[in-house]
Amino acid sequence: MNTPSASFTRMQDGTKDDWMKIAAAHKLDFTKTADRFIAMLQQLDGVTLGFACDQLHHALMTATLARRAGATDEQIVVALCHDIAKTINVPNHGAIAAEMFRPYVSDDCYYVLKHHQDFQGEHYYAYLGAPTDLRLKYKDEPWYELAVKLVDEWDAEGFDPNFEVDSLESFIPLVRKVVHDQPMSLG
Repeated sequence: MNTPSASFTRMQDGTKDDWMKIAAAHKLDFTKTADRFIAMLQQLDGVTLGFACDQLHHALMTATLARRAGATDEQIVVALCHDIAKTINVPNHGAIAAEMFRPYVSDDCYYVLKHHQDFQGEHYYAYLGAPTDLRLKYKDEPWYELAVKLVDEWDAEGFDPNFEVDSLESFIPLVRKVVHDQPMSLG
């Protein structure tokens, strides 16, 4: 158990010394974020949600396809982690993942994560009675083509349980590189 280092019980009573201790503890905690994301990916092992392969295999296949296509490190990590928040909530997983990665990825990758479900809808929403053209509302966005690539070339293709995926271990250095110890912002 962590020993509290601040002397206050109400934020407004904190001193500069208290807040410096808190900031130092937060900075140390940032070093654990990549490993937390990796652990969340591992939680997808065995979770099929009705698909032919489990969600970890899907994540690895999506990232493997991105890697083989010459994607950037950041894009490969986004491909790997695009469904990571299914460990929390399936219907809102894109928006949750986007917020989790916001301090570590570019705005383009943030929006791709956030809206990838709207892009997927083209492939199956008709069967569920939902509009299939949701991606079109983003057609003028600078990240539109990346979202199309992520979904159509890597994500939608990523459900073959017999596909030889790159190992999770092979992606860990990229996750640690992208999810670095110093987030781009604290807010």
